[in-house]
Amino acid sequence: MDISVVIPLLNEKESLNELYDWIAGVMRSNHFSYEVIFIDDGSTDGSWNTIEALSNTHPEVKGIRFLRNYGKSQALHAGFAHAAGEVVITMDADLQDNPDEIPELYEMIVNDRYDLVSGWKKKRYDSVIAKNMPSKLFNWAARKTSGVKLNDFNCGLKAYRNEVIKNIDVHGEMHRYIPVLAKNAGFGNITEKVVQHQARKYGSTKFGMERFINGFLDLITIWFISKFGRQPMHLFGALGVVMFIIGFAFATYLGVDKLFINPYGRLITERPQFFIALTAMIIGTQLFIAGFLGELILRYRKEEQRYKVAQRINME
Repeated sequence: MDISVVIPLLNEKESLNELYDWIAGVMRSNHFSYEVIFIDDGSTDGSWNTIEALSNTHPEVKGIRFLRNYGKSQALHAGFAHAAGEVVITMDADLQDNPDEIPELYEMIVNDRYDLVSGWKKKRYDSVIAKNMPSKLFNWAARKTSGVKLNDFNCGLKAYRNEVIKNIDVHGEMHRYIPVLAKNAGFGNITEKVVQHQARKYGSTKFGMERFINGFLDLITIWFISKFGRQPMHLFGALGVVMFIIGFAFATYLGVDKLFINPYGRLITERPQFFIALTAMIIGTQLFIAGFLGELILRYRKEEQRYKVAQRINME
């Protein structure tokens, strides 16, 4: 199969038929073999009924319906697990991504041998305050933190080699930072392509302040994982040793001062340096233990089930 199109959605009933017809027209005109995987992330507007109707007349349509809303990252995780195409295209279901971009994205993966091509919505039709400004802030922070030089991490229109999506783990709100996850997994041949952005035709945006905050928290998580995810002892152990040495130095000073310099002065417990020494040694020990436990967890962790599927269509 040439292309798998993975489309996560939440309450996008009005756009699904139009979106599929558009995708199918592009695929037929370019003679691609393809599948379209819709992941219904707990919709309540009848989106699943539309997906079922499409699958009855179009065998290329496949679907996964979650029992409740788990988030876009979980939806992409489920879609990636089932995608069989040589090239995997992700796009949003709100018709703001243009399926006419698919052939060129496919060529960039197959012929130019890129691991990942990220869309860049250079001209946007979203609200400046509600979405454009937060996106610019996200993109700046992601570039500075990750070292991946992309202008638009948030764009839902992306293309991947199949091997890439099978080797990354998308959860939380980390769908924004899939290029960073791909780079950390060893797929460094990443580029971007300017794509056409269209104004939303139906419904309303799902972006809110909660996603804004969660995105930044996940960015911190990605930074930590990329730096110390495989060896947390390198961070916590080093900090613990430094703190313990500081505390031990204060304790040594107090002991020498009491024994040899000022034996008849104040009690050690009456001096503030005593509490600094005690606190520093306790914190240092705790940090060292945290690093040690992190190493153990990495070696013995088990994959957790992140979502529950209610129904599937055309999934073997």
